[in-house]
Amino acid sequence: MSKFSDYNFSGQKALIRVDFNVPLNEKFEITDDTRMKAAVPTIKKILADGGMVILMSHLGRPKEGPTEKYSLKHLIAHLSELLGGATVLFANDCIGEQAYLTASMMRPGEVLLLENLRFYKEEEKGNEEFAEKLSKLGDVWVNDAFGTAHRAHASTAVIAKFFSTEKRFFGLLMEGEVNSAEKVLHTAEKPFTAIIGGAKVSDKILIIENLLEKATDIIIGGGMAYTFMKARGGKIGNSLCEEDRLTTALEILEKAKAKNVSIHLPEDSVIADKFDAEANTQVSPSDAIPDGWMGLDIGPKAEGIFAEVIRKSKTILWNGPMGVFEMEKFQKGTKAVATAIAEATQAGSFSLVGGGDSVSAVNKFGFTDKVSYVSTGGGAMLEYFEGKVLPGIAAVK
Repeated sequence: MSKFSDYNFSGQKALIRVDFNVPLNEKFEITDDTRMKAAVPTIKKILADGGMVILMSHLGRPKEGPTEKYSLKHLIAHLSELLGGATVLFANDCIGEQAYLTASMMRPGEVLLLENLRFYKEEEKGNEEFAEKLSKLGDVWVNDAFGTAHRAHASTAVIAKFFSTEKRFFGLLMEGEVNSAEKVLHTAEKPFTAIIGGAKVSDKILIIENLLEKATDIIIGGGMAYTFMKARGGKIGNSLCEEDRLTTALEILEKAKAKNVSIHLPEDSVIADKFDAEANTQVSPSDAIPDGWMGLDIGPKAEGIFAEVIRKSKTILWNGPMGVFEMEKFQKGTKAVATAIAEATQAGSFSLVGGGDSVSAVNKFGFTDKVSYVSTGGGAMLEYFEGKVLPGIAAVK
């Protein structure tokens, strides 16, 4: 069992850092509550124990201090609904007098939502004084915001020093994230395939280099594949290419060879005469794309080869789409990869999907329940797999 699950929060005020950075429309209605739902099990466990919950979060990037648009008060009604009608109190200033007063009068089973932490510049600066003021609101600190684990902010990391080790916890969401990521990075069963997609090589260099130490196979798709194709002397037409990364791409291929890691690039591509949902398309070898045409998805041969590699794998990490899946004509490759991952998972493999666009793809194609774990932290997950120490994780441990 976990430290969090084993602990009895009865009579305790649990100060939880959650990630309630949810999108709101112009009427301040929540358009996607995924992040809120993800925190519910942690909150419910504390309430069921007879504890009290004080929630702190940021919302958006307010530049000018308190603004209506970024107020967390818009989340109160929906939060209460997600918690089965629990009482949700609100403090209009996260370190104001009202916050302390309300916290001191709370009864077991109640929830207090603090106003947006980023209304104070001190939050992102990791200000110690601000962190100490927040810490005085609770008896224990729970970090359940994996999405901000890579930031050394006041509420995500600095605050830890005001709680003794036995009073610092990962929430259930954070625990799941950390366990899944550690399983892939440190105890992956081989063959281990990493599928890396997206537009730019520069965004993924560090993750690829770190994975060269761990993976047996690395599949490269998306726009970044064409930088590799050109580096190997291929003709890529008008496809996306980072000219200043051609040497880097060759170095990665050399390193992989030396470490006996198989790098799989798409043999063929679905190419288009313009970047448009209605463009004319055809299939072409990825290293012989005619002038004026661009690769916007992997082709049928690549789909077959990639799917075979994935199906043979025992551990799978997927970060980044294979093509411009938002357009119907260029979503087949990403869908094929998602299908192969689902099949491998069903056959007993462990699959972790993370990074904004892969998560969107898995949701879009209805594969969320067919993979082992879907990570909620885009930037945080990326940095974790780059081998960096995440402040929000280090603070709890």
